[in-house]
Amino acid sequence: MEETLASYDDVLGKCKELFLNKAKDYGASWRILRTSSVTDQLYIKASRIRSLEENTVRKVEEGVESEYIGLVNYSIMALIQLELGSSEKPDLDQAALEQLYDKYVSSTRDLMIAKNHDYGEAWRQMRLSSITDLILVKLLRIRQIEDNDGKTIVSEGLDANYQDIINYALFALIKLKER
Repeated sequence: MEETLASYDDVLGKCKELFLNKAKDYGASWRILRTSSVTDQLYIKASRIRSLEENTVRKVEEGVESEYIGLVNYSIMALIQLELGSSEKPDLDQAALEQLYDKYVSSTRDLMIAKNHDYGEAWRQMRLSSITDLILVKLLRIRQIEDNDGKTIVSEGLDANYQDIINYALFALIKLKER
C-alpha cells in the first residue's frame, strides 16, 4: 500500500501542477460551466481515450496520459461546481482554487485508501481498457442522475461517481507510469 500511496501522490502532483498552471493562464473561466457541461467534457475525454485504445491511427499527437490527467482535473472541477454552483464569471482566485482542489483531493484520496483496502488493490490486475470502460460507465450513470435532477433512490450520488472517476484515472496514470 505504501508503494501505491507514493505513486498516487506522484501522479496526483502532476495533475495538480497542470491544474494550477492552467488557472494562472485562464483563471477560473470554467466556473461558468454548469455541472452537466463538465460531465460532457469528461465524457469527451473518456471517449477519446477509448478511441485511442481501439485505433492505431492518431491524427492528434496528445496521447492517453493527458486525457487521464484531464479526467482527474475536470472531475475536481465538477465537485467544486456541485458545491458552489456555476457562476456568471470567474470568481475564484488562485489561492481559493488550490484550497478547493486540495479539499477534494484529500477526501478522494481517503476514499481510495478505504476502497483499496477492501478490494485488495484489484485495480493492479485490471487492463487499462477496463479502467476506461468503468470511467465511461460512471459518466453514463452521472448523466442519468443529472437527467433525474440529481436524485437517486438507492445509488451513490454525483460526488461519489466523480470521486471514482478521479481514482480510476489516477490508477490508469500509475499503470502507464509503471509500464
